[in-house]
Amino acid sequence: MRRLPPTTFALALALLASPAIATETYDAPAEAELQIARIKALDDAGPMLNAVIVYEPEAANYANEASEAGMPLDGRTVLVKDNIETMEWPTTAGSLALKDNLTGRDAPLIARLRAAGGVVLGKTNLSEWANIRDNNSTSGWSAVGGLTRNPHAIDRNACGSSSGSGAAVAAGFAWAAIGTETDGSITCPASINGIVGFKPTVGMVSRTHVVPISSSQDTAGPMASTVFDAALLLGAIAGSDPLDAATAEADARKTDFTQGLAGASLAGKRIGVLRKQVGSRDDIRVLFDKAIDDMRRAGAEIVEIEADEPGELGAAEFTVLLYELRVTMDAYLASLPDEGLPRTLAELVEFNKAHADEEMRWFGQSLFEMALQTTDEAAYREARATSLRLAGEDGIDRLLRDYRVDVLVAPTAGPSWTTDLVLGDHYPGGIGAGSLAAVAGYPHLTVPMGAVERLPIGLSFMGAKWSDHEILKLGAAYERARSAELATPSFGAWSPSDQ
Repeated sequence: MRRLPPTTFALALALLASPAIATETYDAPAEAELQIARIKALDDAGPMLNAVIVYEPEAANYANEASEAGMPLDGRTVLVKDNIETMEWPTTAGSLALKDNLTGRDAPLIARLRAAGGVVLGKTNLSEWANIRDNNSTSGWSAVGGLTRNPHAIDRNACGSSSGSGAAVAAGFAWAAIGTETDGSITCPASINGIVGFKPTVGMVSRTHVVPISSSQDTAGPMASTVFDAALLLGAIAGSDPLDAATAEADARKTDFTQGLAGASLAGKRIGVLRKQVGSRDDIRVLFDKAIDDMRRAGAEIVEIEADEPGELGAAEFTVLLYELRVTMDAYLASLPDEGLPRTLAELVEFNKAHADEEMRWFGQSLFEMALQTTDEAAYREARATSLRLAGEDGIDRLLRDYRVDVLVAPTAGPSWTTDLVLGDHYPGGIGAGSLAAVAGYPHLTVPMGAVERLPIGLSFMGAKWSDHEILKLGAAYERARSAELATPSFGAWSPSDQ
């Protein structure tokens, strides 16, 4: 195995803004060396993005070894959100309660990643407990990893909960990253950090040994620089798992998700435009209209859709998440091999109270406490049936059928907001329709479509259950047709463009 010399800090600074090394074949060891240099210069020093909690300093050597094996990922490096178990490091979900949670086991999706020739470069920071602890949280903050900063504007938010994964890919810290989503936790950070994010159909990727929120909505998914890279990573991690009943169809549904992407076309495709989900900002409307015009010029037929999100959906989903949080968290904690760790959600609540100075300086745990009180199984089952119907049968399925469209599109999210640990998040309201795909468990792809004041904005593609490959092909076709200029990370604080 070839040993690579250590990368100097000077080399890191010289190569910070460099794109991937241009060679006929992907030079995984050289790329890994450069990525470690970027982490040292931008995450451990300089702007201190706090996207990466821990990394493997010998990643270049592992990449060299993996690339010689001739597997699909060819030694490419992947950063993993720190609610997904890997054998090398503790899996903390950002909480001090799990800082010693070294299980020594790989989640099945990580085992698949390694078997496909991927190199686990490290673990990424996240919104603690995947942003399900309190209503007034600040996305991107965890007690273990601190505050993740957006590489496009370090005083602005990276969104969550896969904040570190989104920021790390945007900053060039890895070839790709894995995030998890319950509702918006892959697509929002991907949009706001200016990268591609894909939330697959729930059941395409195993959730075993992943710190949970919801058995109905949780999934892991790829975050990458291009649709092709996201599709390549999805193919590596997708598949059935006997320990996760939701994945029973995954082996039959998975495919080479990169197949057909290079020649994918929008010609003749009917694109359903969710006009009311653009929001009230004129600058986002202009950007979205440009994306629609790009698709029209590429041969797509544009179908305007005037549809409101069902008013009862939010309340029904909230009941489902609270009920399932208690059930799934208790089961996960009980499975941990270290008996000194909390074993139930109730014990987590008590841990946070005992460590309030470190864990609850900025926000509390109201959602944890509400989940402990959400125990009515009949009410839960009714809420789940209602939310699934509103988002699926009467939501995405109905819109696709009634308007005879191939896909639904809308802006993914608004521009990044100024991070405020004291007052919490302030999402731009009325933008996007990702909750429909999240609640239904359907695929949702976000692709960069431009920027507002140098702050990235993504374009969402949502479709029917198990239409993952078709959604990726449509996203790749748009990616080629896109005419908007994309933002590049500044690694500095935001300032008006005329200053």
